Order: sequence, then structure tokens, then C-alpha cells
Amino acid sequence: MENISPSSINSLMNLIEGASRPVIVTHMKPDGDAIGSSLAMYHFLRMSGKNDSCIVLNDRYPRYLEFLIDEEARKAIRIHSENADEAIEAIRLSDLIICLDFNAFHRTENLCQALAGSTVPKILIDHHLNPDAECFTLCFSETEVSSASELLYHILMAVPTIKGNASDLPSEAADALMTGMTTDTNNFGNSVFPSTLKMASELLDAGIDRYRILDYLYNHHSENRLRLMGHMMKDLLTITDDGVAYIVLDRNTQDTYGIEDGDTEGFVNMPLSIEDVRMSILIKEDSDRLRVSVRSKRGTSANRCARMYFNGGGHENAAGGRLRIPEDIASVKEAGKYIETHTHRYFNQDNPDNEE
Repeated sequence: MENISPSSINSLMNLIEGASRPVIVTHMKPDGDAIGSSLAMYHFLRMSGKNDSCIVLNDRYPRYLEFLIDEEARKAIRIHSENADEAIEAIRLSDLIICLDFNAFHRTENLCQALAGSTVPKILIDHHLNPDAECFTLCFSETEVSSASELLYHILMAVPTIKGNASDLPSEAADALMTGMTTDTNNFGNSVFPSTLKMASELLDAGIDRYRILDYLYNHHSENRLRLMGHMMKDLLTITDDGVAYIVLDRNTQDTYGIEDGDTEGFVNMPLSIEDVRMSILIKEDSDRLRVSVRSKRGTSANRCARMYFNGGGHENAAGGRLRIPEDIASVKEAGKYIETHTHRYFNQDNPDNEE
């Protein structure tokens, strides 16, 4: 990994050692990778003597990740959607900002202005395309890794206090890193590189209880989540002649099943098990916008489709975006028609996935 060099690690450690109030931030609506990498960095900072470190989130973390958050970390988390003043004040008082799992400040939504306006050193650790590198003092940006958690793992392996020995990581950090990587690869279903398997092997060798992590991730959901899954696959799933499977989940349906953020994690991948489906799209209504998840099989670019039609982007086979109401689409009722029109255009132009 070209960004991880002795000089970049030295710069990282100098910035950390010179800080007394480091703040960790990640993207809005944090997922497993965002929370996993943030918690891992938090516990590493604590191990490094930075006891006034904190994590600032735009939104509360999903319920299924509660098992990662001990009492110490819970006290250190500031959530803008629950106490905006406290979250912004933490950023204002910080003397180092560590940004994980996003490539530009706008991905943090309500934290964006405070982050962009801060003059303290900023570190980026991210695996998405096209980072706003000029906004950061130090930038670790690698796209050929599974997740921000994997990238952070390899960075931590290179710091002098760890010396490449995963057993020397704080156990809480190791659990969080394995969790983040597992969720972002869909349990090794996509975006897996040789370095990903190396990370998993080393963490297992260090004593990580992967079965415990998998149990919490996949066997601690609510009954309503399973019932919603059945409803979505039976009644809401549409498959177009172009091989696009899509589901539109409006606010009324979410409320009916008592769905919280994170409860639909992984649903977008399920239609890809159908032989003739090339792309799967899940749209969720969220206040004044529709959140879009796009997944695709090898040979079809989810990233390109998300960039062209959904104000987003991401990885080749796993991307996301949003549709704004009313700028992009009049209402959630128009979402199905929008998907069918634009994906038909996408699949029926000349060589859409060969464009550089």
C-alpha cells in the first residue's frame, strides 16, 4: 500500500503525540465499517495515552453494533442528531481531527461546516474514490482495500508500538476492525483482496472470536426485521427486463415494521442471488431525500450507475447515493419509474461500463 510508508507513519504518530484532544469523525448514517474503524482508532488513541479522545457522529449508530461499544467508549461518543451543541463543541475544542470512511466533508452532513472551518491538523483514512486530499494535513487513501477498517488495520500494524503484531492491538480495537471489515465485504462476499484475507488471518491468529462477532451481526435482529424482509422480497421486489432488481421502501412501511437505521443492512445484496439479475437497487425514504444503495455483479459497474443517476458513487460493485425531493424526483411514488427509466438508459447505451 503506497500511502503507508515509514514517513507517513512517522507523520501520523507525530500528529497524534502532539494532540491532547483528538476527535474522530465518520460519515452520516454510520455503518459497520464507519463505527468499526472509529472505535478501533479510539481505542488505539486511548492506548497511546490520549484519554480525552472522543468520537463525533452525525447520527446514532445502528443497534446491531451495540456489542462493540463498552461503557468507556459510550461516554466518549457525541451524536449531533441528539445533542448538536455538544457535537459541534467537541470539534471546536479539538486539536486534531481524524476522519474515517469518507472522502469529503459533505459526507458528514451537519458536521461539515465545523470540520471545514477548523484550522487544526486533519488526517484522512479512507478507501473511496476521489478524496478531497487538499483538505487534509495527512491523507491515507487506498481504493484497493476492502474497507476503512482494513486500511486502518494495516496502518496500525506499521506503527512502532504495534510492530506488525496483531496481538498487541487493544482487544476492543481488534474486534472493531474485524467487524468493520466483515460488514463492508458482506462477510467476504465482495471487495475482498489478498490483504483482506491476510488481515483476517492475523486477527484470528491473535485470538479474535470471529464466531462471537458473526453471532452479534447476524443473529441478534428483531422479529420485525425478518418480517419486513419477507414483505420486501414477496411484495416490493421488481425485476426489469434489463436485469435490474429494485425495492422502494417508503417511510410508511418503515414505520409499520418499526425499522431503525441499520435494520435493512444487507437487504440490497439479496436479489443478486437471482441468476438473471445484474444490478440490485434499494431506495429508502428519509425525510427530504431518498437514500440509494446500488450493488452489482462482476462486469456491471454500480459505481458508474450511482454517479450518473443517483448523485453518488463508491466502489465498482457496491455504491450509494441519494435522490433529492423535489429537485431530482417529485416524491417516493416516482422512484420506481425513475429507476426503470434511468437503468434502461444505462444498460442500453454503447458499452456503458467501458468508459474511463
